Amino acid sequence: MWDRLAASDPGLLRLTAGLRTVSAIALTLVVLAVLRFPVPQLVAGAIAAMAATFAIREKQRPRQAVTLALGLPVALASVSLGAYLNQRVLVGDLFFVVLIFGAVYGRRFGDRGTALGLVGFQVYFLSLFVGAAPAALPALYVVITVAFGCAALARFVLLPQTPAGTLDRLRRAFRARLGQLFATQLELLDAGPDDADKVLRELRTRTARLHETALMIQGRLADGTADEAAARLLQRRIADAEIAAERLGLLLLTARSAERTDTLTLHLPGAHLPSGGELPVRDGATGQLRRDLAALRLLAMRPAGEASGTALAHLRNRLLGYREEENLPQASPAVQDVFRGVGEAGRAVLGLRIALDGPQDESDDTPATARSREELDAEDVGIEVSEEDEAKPEPTGLGRPTTRAAVQVAVGSALAIAGGELLSSQRWYWAVLTCWIVFINTASTGEILVKGYRRLLGTVLGVVAGIGLAALVGNHAWTAFALVLLFVFTMFYTAPLSYTLMSFFVTAMLGLLYTLLNTYSLSVLVLRVEETALGAACGVIAAAVVLPIHTDRRTNDLLVDVLERLAEVTRSAADQLSGGAPADLVDKARELDQALADLRAATQPLTHPVTPLRSRRDTARYVMALLETCAYHARSLAATAELLPTHPSMAADPRLRTVGRRIVRNIESIAARVADPRTAAALETGPSIASLLEPGTPRSPRYGRVTDRVLRHLQRLDESVSGLGRPLGVAPEPRVR
Repeated sequence: MWDRLAASDPGLLRLTAGLRTVSAIALTLVVLAVLRFPVPQLVAGAIAAMAATFAIREKQRPRQAVTLALGLPVALASVSLGAYLNQRVLVGDLFFVVLIFGAVYGRRFGDRGTALGLVGFQVYFLSLFVGAAPAALPALYVVITVAFGCAALARFVLLPQTPAGTLDRLRRAFRARLGQLFATQLELLDAGPDDADKVLRELRTRTARLHETALMIQGRLADGTADEAAARLLQRRIADAEIAAERLGLLLLTARSAERTDTLTLHLPGAHLPSGGELPVRDGATGQLRRDLAALRLLAMRPAGEASGTALAHLRNRLLGYREEENLPQASPAVQDVFRGVGEAGRAVLGLRIALDGPQDESDDTPATARSREELDAEDVGIEVSEEDEAKPEPTGLGRPTTRAAVQVAVGSALAIAGGELLSSQRWYWAVLTCWIVFINTASTGEILVKGYRRLLGTVLGVVAGIGLAALVGNHAWTAFALVLLFVFTMFYTAPLSYTLMSFFVTAMLGLLYTLLNTYSLSVLVLRVEETALGAACGVIAAAVVLPIHTDRRTNDLLVDVLERLAEVTRSAADQLSGGAPADLVDKARELDQALADLRAATQPLTHPVTPLRSRRDTARYVMALLETCAYHARSLAATAELLPTHPSMAADPRLRTVGRRIVRNIESIAARVADPRTAAALETGPSIASLLEPGTPRSPRYGRVTDRVLRHLQRLDESVSGLGRPLGVAPEPRVR
């Protein structure tokens, strides 16, 4: 059960965020109740504690403490200004707009600027929500100070979170998700024709989740490891395990099919398993393969400290033995490839176990296992600490994203204030809050439109729930506070998963808070929906009119960035595989993955289920699937090239340079066409990559197997890049007859 929790919530980040916020609020309520503060000030304390907790985003505890200490005077100043400007409509509205501009502009100063801006905005909102007046300021100062103190106690004492501890939990999550992926591959092995597509969807989902966890680990390596050498070792072992697991899934798909499965099958939503039915039973190896996949899952999930005796050593030795040709069972070539994939996955799991758990007992090693250890040791010695990349010049003025967003939010908030006060002179600030929130973590008009729609849907559903809860709770204040704590936890726990769910819990919680403040009524909750719709509309209007970043422009910019990084990884890997100078390929591959993740997030408005442009949605999904396929093959080439200097069974092949350069030129042609549609670009064609090694070419079996794998990745990458040309308007160059 713990492994399932670790897999569903990598690093337990959502669980920790929810528990920490609930703890801070509960402590605040207890302290204020002991001090006999009235219910309205308990509500203010709960909101202040929540703001003081979720606003802090820094990873280092000393920096968190400094930001929290700076947040207290910001909060006191904000509530003071709110109390004095509440009755001065015009001046108060103008100041609110200026405050919003400053809070968003502060993001350019990093996590601390973002946190202080959030605190200032949320506490000013608090003053409006509870109707703060100058006479109530001394009590509110005590309430906010208590809230910040309880937030500090929850963060640093009750639920401390260190970078090293978070990284350790992320590594456990990677292990759990790796084991789940192997379990799904085992299901694929046994699935009948009727269940194959369902298992394929699960395989696709779990492969993506494993990749997501690898990216999360990448973002925590610098803070969570003792030195850069340890970070790079873990980075390499995580990448090896991810690539080996994905490759094993593709080999299984191919073995189940009548012909070789296109890699796109694993990345394109809605793609079906090619015809061919089930794994050939006549090979007599299905039972053995089932046993070995179960053993691989066990090795992936069992830490070295929990292993005893020789059973796991026996499993490990058997799996690593498949890396030797003489140990492969009698089966069809496709099934033998699966066993080779099991052996390579076993080697990756062995490297991961050593990186995570340290040196292990070698007394039961077979010769095949000993050779795998020697390869891993040689790779570890060859790891070099990379130099910092040169920072790219940032845009200035209105070209800076934070400045543009600050101007847009300020204009949208001004519209929301004007419209909100027409709806209600008392609760107009709900429209402003919605306008503010739809701009958080969005960068294009389409993203803001989708986020506004999700918030409105969650709000409508939350109003319905709030009506029922308010009737059930009645005048039972502490029952209402208990439900508020429950909703706060679920709000933070579901926020990264579903913005609609988060909005639902927020609105249901607000219904309870209104009940506590004796201001609940059906008309208030209906007004909440109206103000939310107005705020979302104002946000969309501001994003579309003021310094707009259209979805097409943003996705094109990010697509060009992905293609440039793909070209860089391919060029560096091909050069190194051809005998060129070594490069920092793992970092380049992870930069490609991060650029692809940014593009995937930006295309959500295009691929959203309710989009009316169905053909455009299908094209966007197809392009994303092709890019993910390209990234997989580029990662695999990079991982293989990284092994070249130290691997005893690999040698450079100068023939790969020509093919690599042709693929890179085609990627650059597509990028140039996306950046400027007027560019005349065409895809360069050439002979099949497989023809580089003719059947009669003499080669040793060990060198040939590695070379065949490289050629297979290059061939698939070449095909995927050619496939990208069609939807992006780049045709192959005409052949000269």
